Amino acid sequence: MSAFPPTLAAAHARIAAVRPADYARSRNALGGAASRLSPYITHGFVSLPEVLAGVAAQHRLDPQHKFVYELGWRAYFRHVWQHRGDAILQSLHAGPLPEDAYARALPADIRQARSGLPVIDQAVRTLYATGYLHNHARMWLASYVVHLRKVHWRAGADWMLAHLLDGDLASNHLSWQWVAGTGSQKPYLFNAGNVARYAPADWHSPGSVIDQSYAALDAIARRAAPVPAQPADDGVDEPALSSQPPDAAMPMAEDVAGRDVWLIHPWALGAPPADLPAGCLLLGWWPAECHAAWPWSAARWRFVGARMAALATRQWQGDRQALAQALAAARSVQTLADPHVGPLLPPQVRQRPPQPLFAEPDRPCASFSAWWLRSTRGLQALQDLPGLAAQRAD
Repeated sequence: MSAFPPTLAAAHARIAAVRPADYARSRNALGGAASRLSPYITHGFVSLPEVLAGVAAQHRLDPQHKFVYELGWRAYFRHVWQHRGDAILQSLHAGPLPEDAYARALPADIRQARSGLPVIDQAVRTLYATGYLHNHARMWLASYVVHLRKVHWRAGADWMLAHLLDGDLASNHLSWQWVAGTGSQKPYLFNAGNVARYAPADWHSPGSVIDQSYAALDAIARRAAPVPAQPADDGVDEPALSSQPPDAAMPMAEDVAGRDVWLIHPWALGAPPADLPAGCLLLGWWPAECHAAWPWSAARWRFVGARMAALATRQWQGDRQALAQALAAARSVQTLADPHVGPLLPPQVRQRPPQPLFAEPDRPCASFSAWWLRSTRGLQALQDLPGLAAQRAD
């Protein structure tokens, strides 16, 4: 059975299971009290305000609690995406080395979990087997790829996005940039001692290339030569990727003629709004341009596809032009706004903005600390967050 059942009930059960005190104490450990809510948040089963409202209803929290802070990172990455657009797919600023010092393809031994470094190979095996990785393991894997093997962060970010159930362009690619030092002030590094502290024994890597001081690893990160690969003989096959949804038809005007439509897309899989017109058609749409650019593993197709099938009366797969032509026959069309699909929606679609958890700063913020300061300025109690106030009003 999947560790992430694709149901609203499973998302709500995850919220109910959050123990903020345990989370704050043990979240850095691979066996710690991580919430594992990210696949449900990425695909819109639940929103950040819903998550925090559910947790705050059961536990005393203040605005500076570690759990609130980590929700802030997701909101901050969306803030950067909103202001920078497709620029997040390129280095935001220079890293430790020139761009041309990094290879543009991920080596086969990493893809096949046979790098010979236990922490890396276990991370890759876990990613393929579950569609999920603890955040610490993601950072270890990215750091090794970029700073030791000298592979460009974009190659690693694109590869990981395809296999993650929670693959979000902002969170994933900007996290890789944070590790690479192109979205932060310095490269993120880790060593064998860090792995031994936070990971199970079969991840430990004593005597390996990462069993060095941070000063030595920093010198490696700033040197163009990659560390020599020592591939193991045994590995795993990388799961195949696909751009095709499990069940969908071409957009057809007769499906929606004269109807009010709520357009469900892969990042809007929550309960439909209560104020939709009576008889509103719940129509699923798989954006062809998006899936062609970002193919998914079979596990992710199953996760998203099962929820889409449970929600939608009909499902379409099509590009922007085909969608616009078919929707011209509808009486009205609404959807939940999301930057994954926003540029692909025709003008007749009314995009409802998601409820933000934090106050949106009046200017772009180049760092999380600046964003956090502006988003929480004057905040005395958790209940004063805009998203929680809206939850109470509902």
